Amino acid sequence: MTAPLQMLIRGRSPLIINIPHAGTSLPPGYAERLSEAARVLPDTDWHLPFLFHFAVYAGATLMAATHSRYVIDLNRDPGGESLYPGIDLPGLVADTTFARDDIYRPGFAPDATQINERCQRYWDPYHDTLAEQIAALHARHGHAILLDAHSVRAEVPRLFAGRLPDLNLGCCEGRSCDPSLRQIAATALGADPSYSLSVDGLFKGGYTTRNYGIPQMGLHALHLEIVQAGYLDENNPQEWNPARAEPLQAVLKRLVKALVDWRPKPA
Repeated sequence: MTAPLQMLIRGRSPLIINIPHAGTSLPPGYAERLSEAARVLPDTDWHLPFLFHFAVYAGATLMAATHSRYVIDLNRDPGGESLYPGIDLPGLVADTTFARDDIYRPGFAPDATQINERCQRYWDPYHDTLAEQIAALHARHGHAILLDAHSVRAEVPRLFAGRLPDLNLGCCEGRSCDPSLRQIAATALGADPSYSLSVDGLFKGGYTTRNYGIPQMGLHALHLEIVQAGYLDENNPQEWNPARAEPLQAVLKRLVKALVDWRPKPA
């Protein structure tokens, strides 16, 4: 039986939270093609649907991919355009992990035809659903807000030197959302000094933020990258620890409330 492409819980507010990298499902036969290092899915955005589950009660729509990013990366440009030129970022169908381990066993990496098939089977329908949900919220409220949620290990030498800030908000340097929305999001995330914050620093927003964030049309998108050490043990990431996550959830609840309550100024 094939797993659905996404978990989707529809809300009544203008906010949709999209989680593209928390999935761990692999289609039949895929696991056997993966290397030993990749088979444990080390680049998963572990437990983000649990971290954001409260948002459903605040009225947000919650959408999360079920399949692993090793099947296809839903936050990459399907045409192969680099989002961060000069940075060694894995592509649409990655061949190495963030730790630079081979994802596939020798001779099992997908060719161009197989990658195209994955686009048609996984990437296209997922984004069709996401676009439909955003359009429905926009039609109902006159505006829609997309929060594209991600998590990352505190240190990833392939991408950056040193330790990341705990919370990384990206708005394509202000191009993907209204300036006032960017400000209230930054204020909400920065209210607790226990968590360090960067705005449009190393993470400015991936494909999803850049594609769906068109503020002049009432479509606002923000990217949030959360350091995993802030809510789990990075040496044992598969284990969900609600007590450890609770302080961070308090910060995220403040963010979600600010996004749900925000309204654009009348033209």
